[in-house]
Amino acid sequence: MTNENMNIPESKESYWRAFKDVPNYPQLQKNESTEVGVVGGGIAGIISAYLLAKAGKKVTLIDAGKLIDGVTGYTTAKISAQHDLIYSDLIKMSGEVEAKKYYDANIEGLEFIKNTAKELGIDCDFEHHDAFVYANTEAGAKLIEQEAEAYEQLGLPGGLAKSEAELPFDIKEAIVMRDQAQFHPVKFLAGLVKEFERLGGTVYEKTRAIKILSKQDPVVQTENMSHLSSEKVIVATHYPFNDADGMYFARMSVERSYVVAAKVKGDLPKHMYISTDKPSRSLRYATDGNGERFLLIGGEDHGSGKHKGDTLENYQKLAEWGDEYFGIENIPYRWSAQDMTTLDKVPYIGTSTVGYEKILVATGFHKWGMAHGALAGMLLSDQILGNENRYASLYNPTRTKMKPADMASFAKDNASVAKELVKGKLQRPTKTADSLEKGEGASVKTSKGAAGGYRDEYGQLHLVDTTCTHMGCETKWNDAERSWDCPCHGSRFSYTGEVLEGPAVKPLKRIEE
Repeated sequence: MTNENMNIPESKESYWRAFKDVPNYPQLQKNESTEVGVVGGGIAGIISAYLLAKAGKKVTLIDAGKLIDGVTGYTTAKISAQHDLIYSDLIKMSGEVEAKKYYDANIEGLEFIKNTAKELGIDCDFEHHDAFVYANTEAGAKLIEQEAEAYEQLGLPGGLAKSEAELPFDIKEAIVMRDQAQFHPVKFLAGLVKEFERLGGTVYEKTRAIKILSKQDPVVQTENMSHLSSEKVIVATHYPFNDADGMYFARMSVERSYVVAAKVKGDLPKHMYISTDKPSRSLRYATDGNGERFLLIGGEDHGSGKHKGDTLENYQKLAEWGDEYFGIENIPYRWSAQDMTTLDKVPYIGTSTVGYEKILVATGFHKWGMAHGALAGMLLSDQILGNENRYASLYNPTRTKMKPADMASFAKDNASVAKELVKGKLQRPTKTADSLEKGEGASVKTSKGAAGGYRDEYGQLHLVDTTCTHMGCETKWNDAERSWDCPCHGSRFSYTGEVLEGPAVKPLKRIEE
């Protein structure tokens, strides 16, 4: 297949979201009360809600859009405790005991998904596979060797495994973690939501939370001014919409990454792979309803809103790489997602901040949200039910011990935000609104000043104020997703201004020319 004939799908669609048997739910249009309010219909929110309902709590789950249509529906869906090369760093930062806890926590998340699917009879394509990290460079190989030493220190199942890597190109080194897993997240969570309803749970979709009115007696206020009162609230919205409570916007970085799902001519890797070198490459296979397997190729990550050039090029690069090594026949799906990383790469799961004991949060999964999402559901439900959980201190969002590396990351990320804030205000558009072609978006000059413009397939021009409604940074056009993306904290908006991803909760202002 030639580079000019890669046939990247025109529209973004996730293979997981192509599964249609996901229930639909109404919008919350009046004031209601419940024992526990859960905001966010992804893996962490749904598992939290299910476990609390199973324990006899009255639980109401709300989502800003459709259930499982956030990052959980746009993942590579690996369930693993092998999160790139993290254990060597964890030992240095927190010691062997906490590093081993991190592994154990993720394995418990994996086992929860496996056992729950079996218990409830949910066919979610769950399969055990080994997970590999490989290196193409000598520098990457040295990092893998350090990680292998950490595996040995902690007694983790695996180690150096260059000879076991079934890849159609030469590598310098590889490390394996045995008996990890992959699955179909939408099939699993759709089944879990049905069980949640059977247990008495209530679900509302198209119900965007915009603020929590009280930390003592939490009331979630929604976009349409309906209110959900509860004894406790779980915020599982990927990026907390209440991020000012706890300064989350200053404690996380945001990256966007891409996936193509391809039918290939060559042999598919049996196991799961990810590179330690850049540009990143992630591999696993999936099986469609006809029993045909295709290859998921992920990577090309970059800071959200900070990509230079057309973002569609990222899909093209993945396709070209896949064609070189596996021989691509066609690409039926392509999608992208963004992920938050905390200062120490360990998620924040628990009480959102000091003094807010009735408001809990789960965020910062560092691109590994499947096992961690399940763990978050178990940990948050335990905290609400008053059960002891040995992982609480490891994931505590209010942990205060900041190491030199954390401080450097904090300073770097916040300096970048300040730079983007100033740079965005100084930039001036060179295009005019009238010059936009169909399907083209850009910052443009109008009779009312600078604006974000997009001309749709029918020729209609859509103009918005590109100032992010979260903290005032200037959004940038993303041609692959036809969205306005914020380079400061990752908020995303449609070309008509609606919020696609938080932390922003208010749409971009529309401009009438």
